[in-house]
Amino acid sequence: MRISYLRIICLCWLLCRCMILPAQNLDSLYRCLDREIVKFPQYVAQHDQEVADLQARLNRAADDDSRYDLNFQLYEKYYPFKNDSAVFYLRECIALAKRMNQPEKVDLCSSLMALRCSNTGMYDEALNILSEVKDHSGTYYRACAHVYNELAYYTHMEDLQEKYREQARYYEDLMLQTLPPTDDAVMLAREMRLLNSNQLEESMKVNDEWLAMTERGSHRYALVALYRYLEYKAKEDSVQMMYWLSESALSDVRNGVMDQGSLWEMANQLMLQGDLDRSYRYINFTSKCANTYGSRQRNWQIAPLLSSIASDYKTAKEQAMSKLRQMLFIISILALSLVASVFYVNRQRKRLTAANRQLSMLNAQLYESNKVKEEYVGRFLRLCSLYIDKMDNFRKRINKMVKNRAYEDLYQATRGQEFKDKELEELYESFDAAFLHLFPTFVEQFNALLVPEERVTLQKNERMNTILRIFALIRLGVEDSGKIAEFLHYSVNTIYNYRARVKNAALGNREDFERQVREIGIKR
Repeated sequence: MRISYLRIICLCWLLCRCMILPAQNLDSLYRCLDREIVKFPQYVAQHDQEVADLQARLNRAADDDSRYDLNFQLYEKYYPFKNDSAVFYLRECIALAKRMNQPEKVDLCSSLMALRCSNTGMYDEALNILSEVKDHSGTYYRACAHVYNELAYYTHMEDLQEKYREQARYYEDLMLQTLPPTDDAVMLAREMRLLNSNQLEESMKVNDEWLAMTERGSHRYALVALYRYLEYKAKEDSVQMMYWLSESALSDVRNGVMDQGSLWEMANQLMLQGDLDRSYRYINFTSKCANTYGSRQRNWQIAPLLSSIASDYKTAKEQAMSKLRQMLFIISILALSLVASVFYVNRQRKRLTAANRQLSMLNAQLYESNKVKEEYVGRFLRLCSLYIDKMDNFRKRINKMVKNRAYEDLYQATRGQEFKDKELEELYESFDAAFLHLFPTFVEQFNALLVPEERVTLQKNERMNTILRIFALIRLGVEDSGKIAEFLHYSVNTIYNYRARVKNAALGNREDFERQVREIGIKR
């Protein structure tokens, strides 16, 4: 009783936690799933070790009873992992049961073999095996219900579909009368009957009951979580449904399962949400697992999704090409504008040079401003010219891939952010070099305005860091946090926090700190 109460309390805590789960936490779940997929070979190796231990015990077994039990344990290890091996060990169990003259075990293993066949799309084989079963147990009825449900789902002939549904319902009724009420097949049948009849509150209660007696993270938990996903999908609760689908997929991956039904459905949902990159990776992983498992049925499901993703990638590629053309046009206009700006700045510099010599401070500031503009405009023109060449080369490369229909190469070329990161790195290096060329003692003078323990320490081969770039832009007259955030690719709040933190570390009056920064390098 104490254990039951504890399970109920844990379930209530889990449900309350899930009810307040914000949508933004889903991305952290996806990242967790990404990391677990990378570790999948470790989970498979652990499964293989457990199988090897059982096989070693089987080799040392002294009698047929022990050999039967160990073969059955090997079947249970393999049925979510590799169907052919699961069938092999069931055949061994059948042979041993016949040798021991135990017909009830022969019929049990034959029913389970029929279930393995219908799970992988071998419906004729399943029906042939079931026709030879004499002891009509709950497992037999479950296997019959499953094969007829599968036939009803996949047939395109309405009269046969109705016939198969009636047969499935008939055997499901017998199964419900025969198997224990806590059996997974019984719980699933009860839940799906209520869910299909749109009795959502009642079907969720059945799932709550099922979840309460299931160990979190187990292979069984993956099944319960998958049907909980269907509950929330029926309720159109997108956050909860994706949470439980992620929970199911995580349990499958961590248990080394090769029949990845939950991850296949997650790839489908992510594709519908526009997350093509993650959807593509998940469906590729699922496809490899399905090939190992040996399921024709799962491959039938995966093939249309792969085709749909390829079509979406083609559309995304066409949109990317359109954006590239727009960017090239805009950059060309900007380049012309910058050339005009150079002439204008030079003309203004000549006018300012002839200004009143008595305004020495103003003259010094104006001269410095012209010098900064000249340095940065020249560098920016070179960057624009290089960027136009890079965009044109990229356009030619993309065009060649499209022409050759090299969609995988196209995906690899456009999927990462290395191009963007490299361009940003070059931009910041150019900015640092130009700024320190203009203000070679900026770092030392900036640190002199701060308390010793808060002074900026640069890494080896590092000219400037984020804090120095923020105040370098302020020194150049860019004081708006929004514009600084755009240039440095941070949020406005992040820039505001950096500025506030540094001002709090000022030696003097914090309100006077940025004015002192703006005067660094001015000759008095």
